[in-house]
Amino acid sequence: MLEIAIGIILGCCALGAGCAMIAGIGPGIGEGNAVARACEAIGRQPECKGSVTTTMLMGCAVAETTGLYALVIAILLIFVAPNILVGVLKNALASIPH
Repeated sequence: MLEIAIGIILGCCALGAGCAMIAGIGPGIGEGNAVARACEAIGRQPECKGSVTTTMLMGCAVAETTGLYALVIAILLIFVAPNILVGVLKNALASIPH
């Protein structure tokens, strides 16, 4: 019984980590669009290269934070959460009178 519960915990943590990493798709698409539009803007008005590049880099940095948050959550779900949840399960089972 305990082995099945631990397997379910580990499987759900792995699924959750995989779902969290789906959030990495958004920043990649958004940053690609931002760079494409910045290149178009620089091509039309080369004298605005500095301000366009600065604004683009700030936007890419802000967009990348969502991907980094997803990575941190996925790492926590893989390495930290299973130990905590298995400990909670074992404590709960130990407190049940036999």
